[in-house]
Amino acid sequence: MQLMLMPVETSDEDATIRAAIAGDRDAFGELYVRYARMVHAILLARVPPGEAEDLVQDVFMSAMRQLRGLRAAAAFRGWLGAIARNRAMDYHRGSRERVPLEDAQPESRTGDDAFLIMAAIRGLPEAYRETLIMRLVEGMTGPEIAERTGLTPESVRVNLCRGMKMLRERLEKK
Repeated sequence: MQLMLMPVETSDEDATIRAAIAGDRDAFGELYVRYARMVHAILLARVPPGEAEDLVQDVFMSAMRQLRGLRAAAAFRGWLGAIARNRAMDYHRGSRERVPLEDAQPESRTGDDAFLIMAAIRGLPEAYRETLIMRLVEGMTGPEIAERTGLTPESVRVNLCRGMKMLRERLEKK
């Protein structure tokens, strides 16, 4: 059995992360461009679509404030993903009063396939949910998803295949 290892990150990316840690705002801007779609997908899997864009900004502001505490550049992807997931949980803790009804219950909108599909995707296990949103909503390729998340290309393929199968099954029931 051959073990497939992904390179942790390119030396160029590592240098960009280290520069951002050192306070280089241009380098942090490059990281924003590179990872904003991944963060958006993570948030979109957890919060109403209308809130995800603002929360992306919150995640990157939080990351910029905390970046100096990051011990290893190789941990950046996972660390950023964790900030996004935590921000989504924080959103839900404080949002019960402010979530508009149409965002809280998208399946009640008849005839709007996008809301039905998003509701179905949100019902999938996390690994499939995030990978599918990165692919279907953010338009990321399998190799891009693997590079941004640190998953192997094979894991991404498996997640997409299984996730699409589960999504089709859920949509056929509706």
